[in-house]
Amino acid sequence: MATINRNNETASKQRIGKGRMVLYISGLFMLILVAIFAYNYSFIKGQLGIGTAYGARVACSCHYIGGRDLTDCEKDFEPGMEFIGLSQDDEKRRVTASVPLLASATAEFREGWGCVLLTEADGGQ
Repeated sequence: MATINRNNETASKQRIGKGRMVLYISGLFMLILVAIFAYNYSFIKGQLGIGTAYGARVACSCHYIGGRDLTDCEKDFEPGMEFIGLSQDDEKRRVTASVPLLASATAEFREGWGCVLLTEADGGQ
């Protein structure tokens, strides 16, 4: 009987050791991902700025010039733009494309000009 208890204790300690090892490895993996993101942050932010500006302009044209529903306009996006969300302001005739906490751009429909990207001074994001 004494040997059975010792074997159970040894197996239990091995499971705890493996659990800690998995925890340490996953923590190290997450730390590496955060470091890679921090290192490439300016590049990522720039690409998201371009993507949201493109998305706002295309969706604004699609909705206000083409007369299509905003959800249907997402079909016109390029591959890789799945994270960009759209919202509309029909009162001001604006479409905003955004990636939460990272980038945002607004396009406004102007008669005779079509859809124009807004700057912060114009009241855009």
